[in-house]
Amino acid sequence: MTDPTPSDTVRRVLMLTHTGRPEAREVAGAFCKALVGHGLIVRLPEAEAADLGVDAQEGLELAPAEGDPALDCELVLVIGGDGTILRAAEVTHASGTPVLGVNLGHVGFLAEAEYDDVESTIDAIVNRRYVAEDRLTLDVRVYTDGVEVFRTFAVNEASVEKAARERMLEVIIEVDDRPLSRFGCDGVVCATPTGSTAYNFSAGGPVVWPAVEALLMVPISAHALFARPLVVAPTSELAVEVISRTDGAGVLWCDGRRAFDLPPGARIEVTRGDRPVRLVRLHEAPFTDRLVAKFDLPVHGWRGAAERLRRERGDA
Repeated sequence: MTDPTPSDTVRRVLMLTHTGRPEAREVAGAFCKALVGHGLIVRLPEAEAADLGVDAQEGLELAPAEGDPALDCELVLVIGGDGTILRAAEVTHASGTPVLGVNLGHVGFLAEAEYDDVESTIDAIVNRRYVAEDRLTLDVRVYTDGVEVFRTFAVNEASVEKAARERMLEVIIEVDDRPLSRFGCDGVVCATPTGSTAYNFSAGGPVVWPAVEALLMVPISAHALFARPLVVAPTSELAVEVISRTDGAGVLWCDGRRAFDLPPGARIEVTRGDRPVRLVRLHEAPFTDRLVAKFDLPVHGWRGAAERLRRERGDA
């Protein structure tokens, strides 16, 4: 498996680490030492380099204070959980640099490698045995009185939520410029297939295989007869309007990282993103196997492979 790199002479990897965790610092140190030993340059944000106890030296360099820190890097290596990978997605949104996650979190659906796979992951990076997989993202815009007041993107989801616990959010949801329903709720989640195992999953939405191109909309605790999860075409346009008389209005969260306060009457439009996020894959394991492994699903007693072999042999 190969993927094009920015340069065949100087190879750089940007490393982002959840330095607040001791095990992450330990794993990051091992990656730095090994990658530099194989002739790669490892680029680090200045603050993270300080946390790791390293400075600019042969094989290590500090990311520029301004501009794209992933510039001229063949990939971004992330040591942490899904939250750190989502931070990397922000860094690489403009450049499209592939992101390889080493999971130190809990479920870690965005990560490809586990912390105990350091040696094999290093070998894959050094020998370029990986592929970058494009994942659908969301473009998110907020309007008030017809004027755009906020714009961002999301890898997992954009959620419109009530701002106060004691108040309900009243919204109208819309698909392809047509109103679908009005109800009071705790919020509405608009998600990607990649994000279907994140907030969407917790809100009762469907798990969607990453190869499926679709947009998801899931009401949260809606007081309505029709408030089912929706799966629509990737070309569809989703919208959530906050009813003007709603007290306290709401808040927009994108990937749980970027927030924007929504005034009464705000309109949130969600469409397929212009730029996908590129996630590095080291293995070609079926998504079904990832689900089983990540959620520890019970599959004992399954006879599928044996039954198929028996049929192919023509056994009685």
